[in-house]
Amino acid sequence: MVSELHASEWLNSDKALSLADFHGRVLVVEVFQMLCPGCVSYGLPQALRIVQTFAREDVAVIGLHSVFEHHAAMTPVSLRAFLHEYHITFPVAVDAPGTGAMPRTMAAWGLEGTPTLLLFDRQGQVRARHFGTVPDMGLGAQIMSLVAERDGAL
Repeated sequence: MVSELHASEWLNSDKALSLADFHGRVLVVEVFQMLCPGCVSYGLPQALRIVQTFAREDVAVIGLHSVFEHHAAMTPVSLRAFLHEYHITFPVAVDAPGTGAMPRTMAAWGLEGTPTLLLFDRQGQVRARHFGTVPDMGLGAQIMSLVAERDGAL
């Protein structure tokens, strides 16, 4: 079980969000850094495809910007411009600073790096964790399986 998100601020959202806000829907969390080539080339485009593919009442997507290197370059101001330029409109949490270089949520969740994608079921339980790239077809099947669990469908 993972702890709550520790966000210093939220972008693309008019309020602070928590994992509980997504109960009843499958939640996809894309953990990224804007200067991470794998995040820009694979992780974030995949998150955008998920938003475009699945019904919002079934699947929610949020980002978690977890900076563990190049801290001075990846500020919230830079992140706002990045999100605008890459047309990322889903909510993005800025991971709160930790005690060292590792941000607080990233450390609490035991993440290895970016990109990382986590899938939460409708009850808020982590059901999958992918570090690095994951093929769209396999991920889509995992998401659809979690969506189908509604009302005991599986």
